[in-house]
Parts: sequence; C-alpha cells; structure tokens
Amino acid sequence: MIRKHFAGFVASALALAVSAQAFAGTVTTDGTDIVVKTKGGLEVFTTDKEYSFKLGGRIQADFDQFQGFYTANNNSANEAYFRRAILELTGNYKDWRYVFNYDFANGQANNGAGGVGGSGTNGSGSNNWDEASIAYTGFSPITIKAGRFDPDFGLQHATSSKWTTFIERAAIYDLAPWVNNKQDDMGIQVSGVTGGMFYGSTGIYQQETSTGELESNNGMDVNSFVARGVFAPIVSETEVLHFGADFAQRNYDDGRYQGSITSNIGVRGISEDSTNNTPTPVFAKTATNRFYTDDQVMGLEAAYMTGPLSIETEYLHRGLSGQDSNGDRDATGYTAQVAYTLTGESRSYKLDGGKFDSIKPLNKSTGAWEVFYRYENLAVKDDNNLSGASLTSTTGIDKSKATLNVIGVNWYANEAVKLSLDYLVTSTDSDTLALQAGLNSNETTNSSRKATGADDEDGQAITARLQYLF
Repeated sequence: MIRKHFAGFVASALALAVSAQAFAGTVTTDGTDIVVKTKGGLEVFTTDKEYSFKLGGRIQADFDQFQGFYTANNNSANEAYFRRAILELTGNYKDWRYVFNYDFANGQANNGAGGVGGSGTNGSGSNNWDEASIAYTGFSPITIKAGRFDPDFGLQHATSSKWTTFIERAAIYDLAPWVNNKQDDMGIQVSGVTGGMFYGSTGIYQQETSTGELESNNGMDVNSFVARGVFAPIVSETEVLHFGADFAQRNYDDGRYQGSITSNIGVRGISEDSTNNTPTPVFAKTATNRFYTDDQVMGLEAAYMTGPLSIETEYLHRGLSGQDSNGDRDATGYTAQVAYTLTGESRSYKLDGGKFDSIKPLNKSTGAWEVFYRYENLAVKDDNNLSGASLTSTTGIDKSKATLNVIGVNWYANEAVKLSLDYLVTSTDSDTLALQAGLNSNETTNSSRKATGADDEDGQAITARLQYLF
C-alpha cells in the first residue's frame, strides 16, 4: 500500500517537473512577489507572508531485535516496519493556518501501547490522519486551533518525532496515553507566548473508542481537559533553561471504564506481530465488574541545554478513582536523560510550543553525531489488585513495576537524513511477569512459565531507524 501511494506521488512529481521544463518561461503576479523554495520539500509563499503553501513529509523505517521479557518464549525475535510515512501539507491564508498530515504507514504507528482500555482510542490503526487542524492567529499572541491533533502534554511529546533524541519517546507516557493521543479525537486548544519566557496551552478534546467503552450511558463521548504551562527564563541558540507543568482530567459514567494499563516499554516492534511475539506488556488488567469514574494525570518537566550538552527529566502521575466500593488505581513514572553532540552542535528550541527542535550539522560532509542515555521507572499500584481477579481474591497482585535503561547514537548525515541506533535493557519483577502471562499471582507464574522456558523478568532490545525528511 505504501509503495503504491508513493509511486503515484513520485510519478506526479516527475510529470510536473517535465512540464515545467517543456513550458519554461516568465512567471508574473499581479500582487506581492512570490518566493519558491525546494530545499526540504516544496514551499511557496508571498514576501509579505500573507499566503503560504508547503508540501513535505517524513519516512521512518524501523528495525527491532528483542528477546527475554519482550517475547513469549524468551527467545530472540525481530520486526521491520514503517513507523511513519507521513505526507505533510501546511500553509496559511492571512491569519488562518492549516495543517493536514496523512500517515501512509497503514496505522502501524498507532498499534501497541494502550489498546482500548489503556489509551481510550481504538488501537486498530483505522484512521491514518496524523493531524488535520485549522488555527486562527489574529489574536496574537493567542492562537486558537481546532480539529484533530495531539493534546499538549509533556516535553518529549511536544517535540516532533523528527527530532526526538531517542527512537521512541519515554515509556512513562504509556501509563496515561490518552493525554497526548489524538487518533479518534476532535478538540479545540488555546495557546500563546508572553513575556518572552512563558508559554501555555489549554484544550478540550472529545475522545471515543470503536467499542464505545468511554461513551456515557446516554451515548455521549468522554470530554478530556488537558493543560500545560512552560517557564523558560533562558532561551538562546546555545543555552536553554526550561520548566513545565502539565494537568489532564476526564470522567466516566458508572460501569463504563475498567482501567487497563499497558506499555511497549520502549520497543514498538513487539506489538507488530503479537501472534508469535509477546503481546503488549500489561501493568494493570481490565477487571471484571470493577470500574473507575475519575481519571486525573499530572506531570512535571525540566530541561537544561548548554552548547552540545542537554539534560531532560519528566515525572507523571495518574490516579484512577474507583467506582463505589472498588479501590483506586495509581500509576507513577519518571525519566531522566542526557545527550551530548560530539560534533559541537546545539539543539534548537522553540518557546512557542515549549519544545526542542532540530539539530543542523555544521559540517555538511561528515554530519552531526549525538550520543545519549536515558533511565525510566514505571510503577502501578491498586488498592485491590491489578490482575483482574475479583475483589475477594487472595491471589491478586497489588503492584507492578519496570525499569528501563537506554543508550544510543544518532547520526544526522544532513538536514534530511538521520540514522539512529538504540540499545535497551528492561527489568521487571515476578508480579509484572505474572500479569504478562495472564495469571493472577507470581506463585502460578513460576510453574507455568518455567515449563515453557519463558520465566525471564528482564529483556534486551536493539532498535534502529532510518529517517528521511523532504
């Protein structure tokens, strides 16, 4: 499917190029002069910036090799797939700005973490719109945006997938993926920059699932509120100091939401073939006749960059309030990372959006080289149990946890091509392994998983990506 669509696009582009050569001549306008750029896609805009049009995109081809906890039998497995293949169309008509991004990767980018219970999205990859939004900028410095787009929660998620340091964003987001997942969401967001050091956004999103799990008893979709505030007292080309806070809230009717929590723990490929590999790791199972009514998520973020060195850390806490006599469920995660550009480049930063952006190689022949390390800790607790057993069960699991260490290297060959290689080591405990096996206690785990040689609480993976931007 990907080859078919891109073949058509390439053929059209070639035809346009041939036509341009055949009918070359003078181009005139009856108004403001037009500028045409072909570096990094096709961009056309008027010199007064009143009108613009840009066509570009990104292709991200991934390969994952993984073993241990990441597979059903602890043996080695691998997957190769297109993580993203996005055609991007952006522009503006005076104070109106539009973004239409379509992912030709057949939804592979949407598989995996969260599922129906975890993310509040259908998880099927049935909708390939990466973004479809219209924004009004006439109330500067305030921007009002509506359509389908990511809610604004967290520093790493604010940064485009084109420029994230690691191949996958922090796994702590999997603990509450609905706070930045727009697969079947429609929303409206107000954001703005003020004082040269403050950025804020607040939005309301209508979220749904293919199963109708999040709908109210009257058939209404759940409404989510997401807000983010950033304070950046230092912003320059070579130094950035960033602080941020995030908040998200949504509520469910009685008997609707059962609160499962899952995560790929940094390896997207394990969800690409769940028949032969391990299904997405489970931190909290859907419980029979147990429901939750309130869902609240809070986050903190901080970063400092000086020259080629950058440090980032984030914290996330999610609290699910149990319905009636059911206990509460809490998820907590934190991550810290450090990156260093060996060739001396600094990461660019945009206060509008509170996010890091591209690294542009200083040496066009050798490119830019970046090394990095990240640590993550994820934990889920339940007042009753996480296994899905009844409230009176004596074999229930009250806590699951995992840690993740990642080291890697990025080579920015030029402004269009980036190659990435990450090495991951994850560690869990016997209770998390039991949930992974679909069991209710670690006592049962030891006999059943050891019988098949699948009792490894640790896992390792190597992930690689080739990215091309146009």
